[in-house]
This record gives sequence, C-alpha cells and structure tokens, in this order.
Amino acid sequence: MEASANPALRLRGLTKRYDDGTLALDALDLEVPAGSFFGLLGPNGAGKTTLISAVCNLIRITDGEALVFGRQSGTLEARRQIGIAEQEPNLDRFLSVRETLVYHGGYYGMERRAAEERAEQMMEVFDLRAKRDVRAPKLSGGMKRRLLLARALLHEPRLVILDEPTAGVDIELRHELWRYIRRLHEQGTTILLTTHYLEEAEALCGEIALIGGGRIIARDSADGLKQRYEADNLEQVYLKTVASGRLAEGVA
Repeated sequence: MEASANPALRLRGLTKRYDDGTLALDALDLEVPAGSFFGLLGPNGAGKTTLISAVCNLIRITDGEALVFGRQSGTLEARRQIGIAEQEPNLDRFLSVRETLVYHGGYYGMERRAAEERAEQMMEVFDLRAKRDVRAPKLSGGMKRRLLLARALLHEPRLVILDEPTAGVDIELRHELWRYIRRLHEQGTTILLTTHYLEEAEALCGEIALIGGGRIIARDSADGLKQRYEADNLEQVYLKTVASGRLAEGVA
C-alpha cells in the first residue's frame, strides 16, 4: 500500500441535522491515522451510520468537513480510496455474484478486463466461486456477507469501512472473516470497524473511539480505556460511558 503523510480520515466540526430537527452529528472531530485498525463503538442512534454516510458522501452534511487522505470526501479521488461493506446487505437482486463484482469495478472506473480478473480473485479469496452465477436473493446470509466484503475490496481501496461485518454470521465464518481482515490490515490497508461485539473490537482494533449523542466521548487503545475507567473489560467501559449517556472527562 502507498504511504501517506495525511491521515486516512480527518473529520472537523462534522455536523448533521436532519430535516426533522434531529441532531445526528454534533460538531464531531475525529482523526484516523493511515494504516491503523480503528474501532468506532456506540449504541444505536449514536451517530455511527450518519458518520459513515457522511464520509462516503451518501448524505449532505450540515457543517464541517470530511477529508479522506487529504481530499474532500465528495471528490471522485476520495471516493475511490474508500471501500464499504454495509451492515444491511444492499445487493442487486437481479445480478449474480460475478456480475455484482464486475459491475462494482466498472462503477469505480476499472476497465472491464481488470474488473473481471479482480472479480475472479475475490471469488477465490472469499470462497464464492461455486456461487458465481447465483443471484443475491438465493444466497445464504453468510454468503451475502462474503460478497459484501468482496465487493468492498474489489477496487483495492486504501480505507475499508466495515459496518457490523459479522452481524448474524456463525462463529466459524466470523473467525474466518477476522483472519482475512487482519491480513488485509497487515498489508497496509486502513480499517474502520463498527461493531456491537465488544470482544471483536478488543481483539482486532489498535485504537477505539466511543461515540454517543453525535460526539466522540473517549478514545484510546482497549487497554488504555480500561485503565482510564478502572474497568476489567471493554463492556464495563462501554457501560460507564456511552451506554449510560454520561459524557466522559478529557475527551481525546
């Protein structure tokens, strides 16, 4: 992976207020270093999905800025640096596994031949070759998860956003996905992970930010958070901060 002097992600004063008055992001500041494995934890409604949507230019922010490797998130250059595996499968029901991957490559400007070759690689990596001609609605939940991750990685992004990537999968597939994600990170890819499985964040992430009420409440390594909040595990940290709604002192 290409080295970068810029952080993978820099958010400054990021604010999103929806038309109904809901304040989803409240002047949020966050920096994710290039090459890091970064966890973003928080309850439903904390602002995680809105943050990801803002970074991926899926929503219009109210105020602030989002930079991806130094480029405004709305630019084509920034979007090409990001791969996202969404929490809810959003696969085209009329496309087969292979067609889904090739189409995605074309969307990101890959030439047809290059997209086809990369699709073959991804089907091999994620054990999807036997399902290459199967349309999305006929895939099992586990296979859909594999396809979402394969699609996110097809154009070889430098920043991969994984939104609850192992939600609803069996333990065998979960550990298989963990192994692949770890290898991806070892190759230099920046990973931004959201998960409700706190043991998953503790096992994978070098640094973790806790989000609540549209703001970053605390940020540190898992060990650093446990020490700061005098907790035995990350679950206790979570309960003392975002789950209780109590804003912590000394936000990083």
